[in-house]
Amino acid sequence: MKQNIFNTYVSEVCKIFNVKKKMLFTKTKKRDVVDARQLLYWLCRRRPMNIVYIKEYMLENGYDISHSVIHYGIAVVEQKVSNDADYVETINSILDEAEV
Repeated sequence: MKQNIFNTYVSEVCKIFNVKKKMLFTKTKKRDVVDARQLLYWLCRRRPMNIVYIKEYMLENGYDISHSVIHYGIAVVEQKVSNDADYVETINSILDEAEV
């Protein structure tokens, strides 16, 4: 239902973090990829998109993730948003570009 929104966020997050889409959906713990993924979860949840849909769309792209990891990623971004004005600017630029 909200897959087009998810795909738009994927494109924008990959662009901002300079991460290839394929890399976003691979099991890697590289910091830039993890940060990109966590921001993707946060953006989707803020939409509001149900965690079940986020999990489903990630799986459709080949990345199996648990609900708890998605919740953790959202919490990490919430912490960054409350402490880092530059991070908020990054989010705002993604939202401006996505316009979904």
